[in-house]
Amino acid sequence: MKIESLKIHSWDQRRDLLIPGDENATIDVCVRHFITSCRRAIDEHGAFFVALSGGSTPKAVYKLLCSPPYSDKIDWKKVWLFWGDERSVPPSDPESNYKMAMDAGFGRMPIPKDQIFRMKAEDKIEVNALAYENALKAILHNRPLDLVILGMGEDGHTASLFPQTDGLKAKNRLAVANYVPQKNTWRMTLTFEAINSAQNIVVYVIGASKRQTLKEVFQSEEKIERYPIQFIGTKENKALWILDEAAAAELV
Repeated sequence: MKIESLKIHSWDQRRDLLIPGDENATIDVCVRHFITSCRRAIDEHGAFFVALSGGSTPKAVYKLLCSPPYSDKIDWKKVWLFWGDERSVPPSDPESNYKMAMDAGFGRMPIPKDQIFRMKAEDKIEVNALAYENALKAILHNRPLDLVILGMGEDGHTASLFPQTDGLKAKNRLAVANYVPQKNTWRMTLTFEAINSAQNIVVYVIGASKRQTLKEVFQSEEKIERYPIQFIGTKENKALWILDEAAAAELV
């Protein structure tokens, strides 16, 4: 199944929808979208800069992506890995988004170690968030990320931009420490500015449990404090939402 052969629905000026079918078909399309974005970036400027997401759907995508025949379609030595957010845990913790992605398959790929940039959120999180931002600037040289991968929580958060948190208001920052009172913890996260400037923004949403939130996000009045994910995508850089039929049931 080629991305080009699928019908993309334009929801509005900032968001496109792609609904490939059931869960397996959707994960397959997510993988193909990653590969297409990667190969295009390498053709254009010799490298692929991607920010990974945590969550069960990205994990399934990463496992498939890092397995043959898909893994053979990428020049891994030209891939640079970043993360969209991280919990305040060390990289060995089962809750770590870094650990999940590496264990799911990226750790087996021949990506140079100095091209893998985990978020150090386990201590000095505010200092380390600024250091992460500076690393992004130094490596990208004012280029945007080629791809930012996102998921959607059932409360409408994305990355670690949770409802009613200070991180929603961050200005002139690429990465920040964000205290999340509903979870009584700190998280490190990319900001709306970093995400919305990306060359490609993709949101994976799979499963009937997300159906009602998805309906609210797309059909209710836009309020950043209630559903932060409503503010993903701009007129200049539209976000592509890849949804399975179960999640999209209220939208089509």
